[in-house]
Amino acid sequence: MRHLSSRPATTHPWPAGAGERHRLHGSAPILDIVEWLAGDDCHAMDEAAFIAGLGRRLRSVGLPVDRLTLHLRTLHPEILGRTVAWAPNEPVEIHDREHGMEVSAGFLGSPVRRGMDSGETLLVRPTDPTGSPWPLMDVFAGRGLSELLIVPLDTADGPASAAAFGTVKPRGFSAGERAALDRILPALRNSCELRTLRQVELTLLDTFVGPGTARRILAGHIRRGQMETLHTALMLCDMRGFTSLSNRLPGARVLELLDLYFDQVLPAVADAGGEVLKFMGDAVLAFFPGSPPEAACAAALHAAEEAFARLAAFAATDPPLAATIALHYGEVSYGNIGSGRRLDFTLIGPDVNLVSRIQAVGSLTDRPLLMSRRFAEMLPPARTALAGTYSLKGFTEPVDLYERLGPQPELPPL
Repeated sequence: MRHLSSRPATTHPWPAGAGERHRLHGSAPILDIVEWLAGDDCHAMDEAAFIAGLGRRLRSVGLPVDRLTLHLRTLHPEILGRTVAWAPNEPVEIHDREHGMEVSAGFLGSPVRRGMDSGETLLVRPTDPTGSPWPLMDVFAGRGLSELLIVPLDTADGPASAAAFGTVKPRGFSAGERAALDRILPALRNSCELRTLRQVELTLLDTFVGPGTARRILAGHIRRGQMETLHTALMLCDMRGFTSLSNRLPGARVLELLDLYFDQVLPAVADAGGEVLKFMGDAVLAFFPGSPPEAACAAALHAAEEAFARLAAFAATDPPLAATIALHYGEVSYGNIGSGRRLDFTLIGPDVNLVSRIQAVGSLTDRPLLMSRRFAEMLPPARTALAGTYSLKGFTEPVDLYERLGPQPELPPL
């Protein structure tokens, strides 16, 4: 597949006529766009407002931009990058591109991918001189574009992004118009880099510590010993029979089953308003902050019931997937522990220990869901019943544990 022309990005790669240079390249309106791209108002905009503002400004100074797209690569466990597309008098389109898209035919042979990989500015038409069509991405198809100007948005660190300017002018962009677009590129690259780095920061924190904890870290709670007291509902969900599975199955299969199990539990927690604080092998520790306490406990119970419902679809698989869950409401210390520059955001306190002991009782007695007396008292009386009184390791007094009334999830034999 050939492209019409390819030139390395330079400060002014295309000569402009004197008239166009005065009207566009050296004009105050172009400088106004550069200043806007570097300004605080621009940086505060979301992606849709940003690209719409840029597109309107380019059109207002006489540049025939009929399609403007940003192809922003990122670091995300599920998303390769995001395409943001603008056209005059149309809503902004935002397409999240999942991993795997990079090897699809629509992207692999596209000029956008070529520009990202080569670091070169590409000036292309939808068909080359032989009439063979360029593989166009969905945001360009069916728009009657006569020419695309693809520019890489290289950054000091991280994956390369790109911007694309499309026009329907039969002759494409003139030399002066290309020079005017080239003038704004350093400011556009810097603005996109700042936007991308900010998103990467949020994504990585959200992915590895959770959204609530991420907000606290970004707010400056990053020193060891910075703790706060929370009253919260706690949930500990443990995969049934994991030790046996990990001892007899290949490692790759164990990881596959763990991911499948987490795919059922984590959405149940998030949908109920909870946050997964950490994974402890096959166990998930989540908390449900909120007021009043009754609402937090109701949310935690809903999450547990939803997790059981999702896992029920795998009860008859080989091996079956099942869990035992403990619920408790109590007081915890929430914050940083560790040493030097290696810290961990966590929950500690007797009530965290208690929910762990309750889960252990559930595993030993084949009871899928157990809760503390304090948690049960936050629920309507008709929903719970005493399951028994147990001596728990580390606790001097026997503890009453409760279970919910009604049918219980079936636990497969170990």
